[in-house]
Formats: sequence, structure tokens, C-alpha cells
Amino acid sequence: MEQNFRTTVAAAVQGDAAAFNSLFARNLPPLRAFLRLKATGIVAQKESVDDLAQSVCREVLVDIQDYEYRGDEDFRKWLFLQATRKIIDRYRYHRRSRRDAAREARRPAADDREAQTLLDCYATLTTPSQHASAREKLEQIETALEALPDTQREAVALSRLMNLSYAEIADHLDLTESAVRGLVARGLARLSALLET
Repeated sequence: MEQNFRTTVAAAVQGDAAAFNSLFARNLPPLRAFLRLKATGIVAQKESVDDLAQSVCREVLVDIQDYEYRGDEDFRKWLFLQATRKIIDRYRYHRRSRRDAAREARRPAADDREAQTLLDCYATLTTPSQHASAREKLEQIETALEALPDTQREAVALSRLMNLSYAEIADHLDLTESAVRGLVARGLARLSALLET
């Protein structure tokens, strides 16, 4: 599978549209889940997850020529880094045109199919005993994530959605590994408590 992915990335770098589509077919659901989690406040109010994902994919299409293959997980990290940059860019754009509307509007509700796909991506945040309909569960998870302090939410997202190591997260957040472990542990404990209620 690793060799197949390497071949797909190499073909995408060479401009093969089918290879590029294949890369995004397998990475679009987690990308959309990541964008739903990260795009809050004015960005969630003004931008749809689909538009953000499409914009990230367009930029990756341009930038993939500079991508150096290091494995499937590394590609996803690179993709999520591009998504983070896109959200920051859109946040700055909207902040210039308007005063802070942070957390002013909820993100749009997901339809049943999208909710199930997003739940599959959020699966590492929940336990199997926590059951509800896909749409209700998705709203519950996203509400719980929004209730976390920003640094905990960021650390949990980087750990569980991007699969970054504590060392990588520490480097990204300019913290110690021990601080990151604490943030992730407290974030997951808080999520668990919020999801049990």
C-alpha cells in the first residue's frame, strides 16, 4: 500500500489528474473534518467547509510539485498544514472587512451522509459506548470541541486528526512535550466528560 501511495504521489507531482483525484478521494473526508473543527467564528460564518476544502485542494495542486514524498501520514500532515494556512488567511481577510464576530454563528448542519463521514474522522475522540444518531452525535462532538480552551482544542486536533507526535505538536505550538501531553490529556478528559452528559 505504501508503494502504491508513493506511485500515486509521484504521478500527481507529474501532473496526472487521476492520481491527484485519488490522493484527495482518500484524504477529503479527514480534511473536511479538520476544516469543520478549525474553521470557527467569522470563518465558519462566511465560508463553507466545501469551499474551503476546494480552495485547499486547488492550492495543493499548484504546490504539489514542491512536495517531497515521505509517506501517507506525512502527506496528510502537509495537507492539513495547507488547510490551517487557508483558515488563517480567510480569518485575516474577514477580520479586515469586519470587526471580530468570533463564535457569532454556528457552522452549518451536516446532512446524514456527511455527518457519518465526519463522525468516522472524529472516531478517535469518542468511545464506542457513546451512541446517538449521526447528525446529533456530530453536533454534540463539535459543540464539545468548541467548549475546549483554544490550546486544548488545537492540541487534540493535531494529535487525533493529524496524528502528529507530541514532539511535532510541541514544535508547532512552541511548547514542551510535557505541556502538550497535559493539554491533550486534559482536552480528551474534558471531551469525555462533555460527551457523557
